[in-house]
Amino acid sequence: MDCLFCRIVEKQIPSTVVYEDAEMLAFRDINPEAPFHVLVIPKKHIGSLAEVTGADEQLVGRMLGKIRDIAAKEGLNDEGWRVVANTGARAGQSVKHLHFHLLGGRHFHWPPG
Repeated sequence: MDCLFCRIVEKQIPSTVVYEDAEMLAFRDINPEAPFHVLVIPKKHIGSLAEVTGADEQLVGRMLGKIRDIAAKEGLNDEGWRVVANTGARAGQSVKHLHFHLLGGRHFHWPPG
């Protein structure tokens, strides 16, 4: 499988790492949509939220907790922040590896899209 994010996990492609542990990696998006834009991915290849199994639920929960921690560390709590997980091509998922976008530093509108 030729997965961009798996190659980033394997350090075959450089990234600006914000956080890393044995199960997940958080790094700055190379095409940011906000002043603060970090991607948080599992190191295990999971195609999207639609492919998360019961065995993955604890990992996904830990990822969301780490997103909260990163947002707090970066000072985003005062103004707010957004988490996005696109699932499937029509929703805008361009890399078929589960990832959460953590966005902050600007005003966000609703509905998105």
